[in-house]
Amino acid sequence: MIASVHIADVGARPALRLLRKAPSPASSPGLRQANVALAAPFSPSPLPSPDWGRVALIALWDDDVSLDRFLVEHRAAAALAGGWHVRLEPLRAWGSWPGLPDDLPSERTVDHDGPAVVVTLGRLRLTQAVRFLRTSAKAAGAVLEASGLTWATGLARPPFFATCSLWQSTRALSTYAYGRRGAGHPAAIAADQAKPFHHQSAFVRFRPYRSSGRLEGRNPLPEQWMSLASPGPTPDGGR
Repeated sequence: MIASVHIADVGARPALRLLRKAPSPASSPGLRQANVALAAPFSPSPLPSPDWGRVALIALWDDDVSLDRFLVEHRAAAALAGGWHVRLEPLRAWGSWPGLPDDLPSERTVDHDGPAVVVTLGRLRLTQAVRFLRTSAKAAGAVLEASGLTWATGLARPPFFATCSLWQSTRALSTYAYGRRGAGHPAAIAADQAKPFHHQSAFVRFRPYRSSGRLEGRNPLPEQWMSLASPGPTPDGGR
C-alpha cells in the first residue's frame, strides 16, 4: 500500500467542483480510499482561514501502477495536474482509517532516519468542534515554531479534517510531537485521549519517495530527499 497527497491552486470555482465528490475506488482501479479538502494555512487562531482556491486530495493506493493510471486517466488528476503531489510509503500509524493496512506498526520508534511526512486524518464529532479547533490552534502555533519543519498545511471539508507536514528528519518530528510535556501537540494528544474529538482518526508517518510539481513556484520537498526507486519493504518499527 502507498499513499499520495496532491495539492493545487485551481481557483475558487474549480475547487468547489472538485470538493463535491472525492474519487472513488469504482472510478479508479487500485484506489483504496480518498478525501478531498480545501487547504487552510496553519495558524495559532482557532478560526481556520481556508484558501478557497487551493484544493487537496489525500489518497491510499494498492501500488504505484494504480496511482500512475489515475494520473493519466482521471478527471480529478487532470484538474490537479498544475500543482504538486508526493508519493508516500507508510512507516507507522496510530489509529485507524479506511484503506490503511491493519498490520502497520504503531510504536513511536521508527527504524527510519531520513525525512518524514506526517498526515493526520479525522472525521470530527460535531459536538467537539469548538474544543477541537481551540486545541488544534495551539498545536498549529507550535508547528510554525518547530525546528526541522519544512512545510505544512491544514486541510478541511467538514466533518473531514486533516494535516500534512514535511519534516527534515524523524528526530525533528519526534521532538515536536512528544518532546515537551504540555506543548501544543502533546497537549492535543492528551485532550483527545481524555475525550475523543473524532469518530475515526489516524496519525500516519510516511517516507516520501517521489515528489512532482510546484506550489507557489517551488517543490515543497527538496530534491535530495527523493529516491526515485519504488518503495521497498519497511523494517519493523513504528511511531
